[in-house]
Amino acid sequence: MIITTTNNIEGYNIVEYRGIVFGEVITGVNFLKDMGAAFRDIFGGRSSGYEGELIQAREEALQEIANRATALGCDAVIGAKMDYEVLGANGSMLMVTVSGTAVKLG
Repeated sequence: MIITTTNNIEGYNIVEYRGIVFGEVITGVNFLKDMGAAFRDIFGGRSSGYEGELIQAREEALQEIANRATALGCDAVIGAKMDYEVLGANGSMLMVTVSGTAVKLG
């Protein structure tokens, strides 16, 4: 499955637009990762715990959008856009959403 931020795919012709598809993932950050991030906020440095959660959520959202496009009989998703939000009363939830147009290639 090709997923691209562009509106066309070099070397392919778009023969049919089948609609907008979405991939959404909401994940919680566990207590230990949250504590580690708090220390890094004070002392500086990267938070590998949060980075790992972000990478996993992003990959899951991309897989979800690919699955939904495949279910529509599509070969690709064009114009993909990814958004990140922090949710929850104390900001301990991360939401990753991906949207794009599912297309059939020729």
